[in-house]
This record gives sequence, structure tokens and C-alpha cells, in this order.
Amino acid sequence: MTPTAPLGLRRAVGLADYTTWRVGGEAQWFAEPENREQLQALLAWAHQERLPWGVIGAGSNLLISDQGLPGLTLCNRRLQGLVLEASSGLIEAEAGEPIPTLARRAARAGLSGLEWSVGIPGTVGGGAVMNAGAQGGCTAEVLRSVTVVDPQRPEAPFELTADQLDFAYRHSRLQLEPLVVLAARFQLQPGQDPAAVSQRTSANLHSRTSTQPYQQPSCGSVFRNPEPQKAGQLIEALGLKGLQVGGAEVSPIHANFIVNTGGATAADIDQLIAEVQQRVRAAHGIALHPEVKRLGPFEGIALAA
Repeated sequence: MTPTAPLGLRRAVGLADYTTWRVGGEAQWFAEPENREQLQALLAWAHQERLPWGVIGAGSNLLISDQGLPGLTLCNRRLQGLVLEASSGLIEAEAGEPIPTLARRAARAGLSGLEWSVGIPGTVGGGAVMNAGAQGGCTAEVLRSVTVVDPQRPEAPFELTADQLDFAYRHSRLQLEPLVVLAARFQLQPGQDPAAVSQRTSANLHSRTSTQPYQQPSCGSVFRNPEPQKAGQLIEALGLKGLQVGGAEVSPIHANFIVNTGGATAADIDQLIAEVQQRVRAAHGIALHPEVKRLGPFEGIALAA
């Protein structure tokens, strides 16, 4: 296989620098497209070469195997940009736009509806795929449609409305189908006081940063909440804060976070996830399911998301 220079293809790129956990092996092929056209061309190349492919954004909800990833890994974090209509409350954002940036821009424009999202360390594309949520809000409440592309026909992007995305708690249709998000559209509430919206946004960020381990590498919340109970409370009640496997630790600050204390491997983290699952199931009869998505080969210790 001979890469085409304009595509920006690179070989054997370490992925630890592209995830918030700071773990992961090498991508066989890697690229960071600068625009939709480059992304589509890269997908066409992978399809032509019959390579597996995957897309990462901010890397905040991923556990990438120490053995790395075969095929093509695309990082969409350079696909940024948004168009905001203050009068109507409509926003269109590229898939790589950081969610916190989107939340702050909306607040300054007097648009309400994304205040909850300011502390989510992810991208618009990832938020749509995962139905990201926090502080009682979630993506499904404000997302109206996404533009996606099928890698088998990358030249023909199409739109899916929110009703077609089968949103549920931390779930969407996009987790089940091989589609790549290019952009998303949101409907917010216009005509709000920018100062008031900004204040609520800042308060939500402070609440998260003061109760979660933002100073250490993590993926965000590890487990889905088994409603009506909270995963973090179940874990904390068993005295598991500070539990370690290698360099991975259940955060002493928030029990639903696993942090890399330095030198952790993906296998360490996976084993710690499995240990927490086992202890919670033994004590409470509850199966905790990870929010985090595992990519690449693992030993199959932890339950699938």
C-alpha cells in the first residue's frame, strides 16, 4: 500500500497522545483530516484498500488496546467550525468542534440549552454518537440532525434527524452502524440573557471540576448509572476509592472515575474496570456497564459497554 501524500497518512502512530487516559498502542495507519473532503477521501482510500477503520475525536471516552489498532484510525479533532444564528437558536457545528467551546459560544449569544455540557471533554461528533450528558441534560434534548457518511459510499453524505437516531441513555443508532459524523445541528432557546446563561454554564463547570479528578488522565465517567442508582455511589459504598491495578486507580475524588496515576497500561485499566464490576455485582447484584468504548484486542475481562 502506498499512501497518497495529500491525504496526510502516517504509519505506526502512537495513540496514547490522542486519548485522555494517555494509554494505547500504535495505529497501523493514522490521519487527522483538515476538512470534510479530506475525511471522505481517506475513507474512500480505506474502503479501496479493504482496511478496517475507526474514528476518534477528543479521545475522552475511549480505551485503546496496548496492542494498537489495525487499519486506518482517523482523528477528527481538526474538523472544527460552527455557524450560530442567535435569532433562531440554530447552531451547526463540525464534528470535531469541542463541546465546551460550543457551550460557551452559545452562552455568549444568549442561547440556552447547552449549559450542562461545558465540562464534557469531547467533540460534537462523539457527543452525538454517545448521546453525551451531564448535570441532568443530554445531547438528545437539543440535537436536531446530523450529517453522516457511509464509508462504503463516502462521496454521498446524508442527513439523519434526531428521530432517526434512536436516542437512549448514553446510546444512539450511530453506535451500531458504520457511519461517520461530519456535522450536527442543534436547536437552542434564543433570546436569553447572555450573562445569566454564562453564569449557569460557569457554575456547571465549577461543579464538575470541584468534584471530579480533572488534574489526572481519565476518560470521564467509566460506568453508566444503573438508574435510579448512581454507579459512583455504589462503588464508593464498597470502599473502592483508591483501589489500584498497576498505574490505574479508582479516583479518591470520584469513584466513577479511573485515573492514570502514571505509567498505567490499557490492560491495567481494563483489569481495574473488571475488578470493580465483580465487586459491585457480588455485593449488590448489579452489573455495571462501561460508558467507555474499548478499541482493539483485549482479554475480554471487563463486560462490554
